[in-house]
Amino acid sequence: MGLKRTDEFRQDAVRIALTSGLTRKQVADDLGVGMSTLNKWITAHRDTDVVSKEDLSLAQENDRLRRENRLLKEEREILKKATYYPAGDYAVICREGSSSRA
Repeated sequence: MGLKRTDEFRQDAVRIALTSGLTRKQVADDLGVGMSTLNKWITAHRDTDVVSKEDLSLAQENDRLRRENRLLKEEREILKKATYYPAGDYAVICREGSSSRA
């Protein structure tokens, strides 16, 4: 038989799941509950005042900013690689190296 959790624990779990920026899997693992259990709690408490509208909008903004930050980091890495071998420079280096040997 499973462990009975208090309503306060459930509400805290829902608040953490909706505002922490962690995946539901991470929250469930951290709290020692199953994914389906956490999802049931979220469904049951979603329309209550467990999470204030302000907290929820801040969490959504954080999610958006995390996605944007991840995308910008990926773009930066691509640009770093592109500036490492600028177009055509490799051919110039090879020609200069071979002509100096002749």
